[in-house]
Amino acid sequence: MEKIGKMRINSDYLPDVSIPENIRLTNDLEEAVCRKNFVILSVPSHALVSIMREIRDFTGRHTIIINTAKGLAEGPDMRLSQVITRLAPQSRVAVLSGPNHAEEVGRLLPTASVVASTEEAVAEKVQDLFMAPTFRVYTSPDIIGVELGGALKNIIAIGAGVCDGLNYGDNTKAALLTRGLVEITRLGLALGAHRGTFSGLTGMGDLFVTCASRHSRNRYVGMMLGKDHSLKEVTSAMKMVAEGIRTTRIAYALSQKHSVKMPITREIYKLLFLEKDPQQAVKNLMQRQKTHEIEEIAFD
Repeated sequence: MEKIGKMRINSDYLPDVSIPENIRLTNDLEEAVCRKNFVILSVPSHALVSIMREIRDFTGRHTIIINTAKGLAEGPDMRLSQVITRLAPQSRVAVLSGPNHAEEVGRLLPTASVVASTEEAVAEKVQDLFMAPTFRVYTSPDIIGVELGGALKNIIAIGAGVCDGLNYGDNTKAALLTRGLVEITRLGLALGAHRGTFSGLTGMGDLFVTCASRHSRNRYVGMMLGKDHSLKEVTSAMKMVAEGIRTTRIAYALSQKHSVKMPITREIYKLLFLEKDPQQAVKNLMQRQKTHEIEEIAFD
């Protein structure tokens, strides 16, 4: 923290972005959170519970907690906003999500995002907080769909990385993204989301950028797996967290629980946790039983 404060650059994570002088750094959670109207949580999903337990006594009804992590939690409170609400029921919660790589947002490149909340007034307050000439924010009441879109696309991004690692082409990746979005939508609908959300920024938009971008940590994990590196080798060499690894395990369990067909997720799960051969995983997907493309317009 002292180094960042002196140099005004986070050399480990955003070396090309200068931190403005009006941002004050602190390692005191009470100072950071107490009596603040907005608290932005930008921690990995696996750290959310411990952080919330440390800060919840410093929040109140006046506090809007904005979560930016794109992952899922273990247990009945699967969505991260549910975890926050359970641990700080006195506060209000919003989710900021979309195709928002920090490397580009920090350089003030034009970006669009979505803020979701069950309360319209909360969503609009957060929208006003973040709106800027290079950062456009939309609102949504579908907090379930926004959270699931942001989390589940990381699974497909691992698959996109595998395709790159195996030197497959654009046709392969286009098929993966399209059918991946189908899986995301299926599970989302089973869990109460709105179908239209997955055609928006936190669905198709975030899926595209995460599967194609050089900044994507999840795509990188898949690419290394496709190049025949083990998961342990890949993660031990990374500074940052690839949320898709944990999300794959949780989403696969949810698909089993709710009887949702998610063949890509199943193969990614086996690739990550059962050491399945990447090329065999692709063969299994390509040689599945034939079917129609879209359930709603299938032949009678």
